[in-house]
Amino acid sequence: MPTSPTARASATTGSGSATSPISGDPGTDITSTTGNSIPSAPGNPLTTTPLFTPPELTPQLWAGAAARLLAKLLGEFAYEEIIEPVARAGANGEAPDRYTLALDDGTPLTFTARRGAYGSWRVDPDSVEHAGEPFRDPLRFLVLARRTLAIDGATLGHLVRELNATLVADARIDGTAFTAAQLADLDYAELEGHQTGHPWLILNKGRTGFSATDATRWAPESRTPSRLPWIAVSTDLAAYRGVPSLASPEQLYGSELDPATRDGFASVLRSRGLDPDTYLYLPVHPWQWDEVLLPLYAAEIAGGAIVPLPADGDVRLPQQSIRTFLNTTRPDRHTVKLPLSILNTLVWRGLPTERTLAAPAVTAWMRGLYESDPFLHDECGVILLGEVASVTVTHPLYDHLPEVPYQYKELLGAIWREPLSTRLAPGERARTLASLLHTDPQGRAFTAELVERSGLPAEVWLRHLFAALLPPLLRFLYRYGTVFSPHGENAVVVFDERDVPVRLAIKDFVDDVNVSAQPLPEHDAMPQEVRDTLLTEEPGFLTQFIHSGLFIGVFRFLAPLCQEQLDVPERTFWSLVRAEILRHQARFPELKDRFDTFDLLTPRIARLCLNRNRLHVDGYRDRAERPHAAVHGTVPNPLARPAGDAGGT
Repeated sequence: MPTSPTARASATTGSGSATSPISGDPGTDITSTTGNSIPSAPGNPLTTTPLFTPPELTPQLWAGAAARLLAKLLGEFAYEEIIEPVARAGANGEAPDRYTLALDDGTPLTFTARRGAYGSWRVDPDSVEHAGEPFRDPLRFLVLARRTLAIDGATLGHLVRELNATLVADARIDGTAFTAAQLADLDYAELEGHQTGHPWLILNKGRTGFSATDATRWAPESRTPSRLPWIAVSTDLAAYRGVPSLASPEQLYGSELDPATRDGFASVLRSRGLDPDTYLYLPVHPWQWDEVLLPLYAAEIAGGAIVPLPADGDVRLPQQSIRTFLNTTRPDRHTVKLPLSILNTLVWRGLPTERTLAAPAVTAWMRGLYESDPFLHDECGVILLGEVASVTVTHPLYDHLPEVPYQYKELLGAIWREPLSTRLAPGERARTLASLLHTDPQGRAFTAELVERSGLPAEVWLRHLFAALLPPLLRFLYRYGTVFSPHGENAVVVFDERDVPVRLAIKDFVDDVNVSAQPLPEHDAMPQEVRDTLLTEEPGFLTQFIHSGLFIGVFRFLAPLCQEQLDVPERTFWSLVRAEILRHQARFPELKDRFDTFDLLTPRIARLCLNRNRLHVDGYRDRAERPHAAVHGTVPNPLARPAGDAGGT
């Protein structure tokens, strides 16, 4: 069995020095990377380094990962209508389950699929055939269908690279996989390293910019604990923001850094004749320092405006949000989010300057709504994991060039988020919503394991899940015209000691909170900094964040799992979701106009497309603004009102 992160953390920390790990290993000094010496063997000017090969690259693991990814690709491309498979006639009038897609040369690719809510497809990996032979290769599919997919040569080249990288990561996950029962015993931080990534995006672990060694070292599925190096940055370049309880940087550092560590930081600065009172401290990702910061901030490093520091003594684990690190040495300390200039899923994973600056102000406003609302505070018990402090570092050139690619304006900074562990009651456990979609190598769904442990009938357990998730999201939408993006990584389910869902924790405010573009009285007290930062959408589209983030992005995949492993028909699953919405609306009849304004029960909704964006809209081109999901047509809403039902309640 693979070594657990906790055990590996103990082995990593040991009693060694707390110097900065540019490679993530304790004892490696970040300053050594600026020297001129090249290690060599005695008496020989050259050294031989063994070639690195991920141990999980075996025929069996690769074949299994490839078959699953091809099935996912076919299903999600069909959902977004990038491809349009043709149904074969079903026997005895039954609905068809066998589909054919003509490839570029006219030969047929056939597969079995089950259709589901929102027009989705669930393809059987073992059913795919090409010209009558089993076919399991998603890379070969791109070659055989490149004209059918309507992708240009530049996009195809990068696509093959990203798909390969995703497959390598999937094979690594398979080679170190735990059973569902073992996963259920892991804590929040450890469980994150076993997840398989975004269920909708095909290229969900492409991580363009990482080498194979980088991915093995820094990807969440590596489950490798690290001590992060810190830097000091002159306040000529760096700015601090914090919520009222962390109004000054000294308040943050007092809770995040031991006194000896702070004294050590100050000593480094004084040894160079620099005044610690004119600097701010922040951790940096070692990869970011080596690949991005040293080249692009070279003048500032040379001039002493940026100074490398020793690492603190805390061990951290990367989470599914690959740029986010959770403190495993001191779980009561903040989670830290750092820029990482790799292209993963749709965007470069930096930290936008303006949004990083505004993060604490957004947190304070959201917290104010929560604390003044007894339903959210007392009844739902929703946990808002606020982004309570930030340090933003400008670049002397890039931040004054609006036309340059956005990745160059997201290079350096840090956001501190409230830790989850301190917000849990005795006996409670937390797991990201994404974990409920996980299936172990034996085919057992993680959700099925939790339902069995709860001792509840599956439908009753699902009612508890929906009652934990939906009321706080609906309250923010209907009462405050505000939505989170409650996708699988941002939404965290809190369970009681019996593994029954009891409440919701939400994170990532500044990136994923949107507000109604239609003025509402509840927005009158919104601070101008928050108003200028949060994105706005018309009411008819604001509901997309719940539909696409939660219902399509998570429940669309959870519903068939529940049908297959819990004997809960998909129709029943969606009826339970709808019942929870109607229950909430009945609870607050005074908001009926808002139910109509923010209509979750409309017959059809716009189809947001994540994969289509990469293939047909943005591709891999640089642009000055972050891309957004493409919209292509509409899909039927499984929550729609029955014919003749005009009421929202």
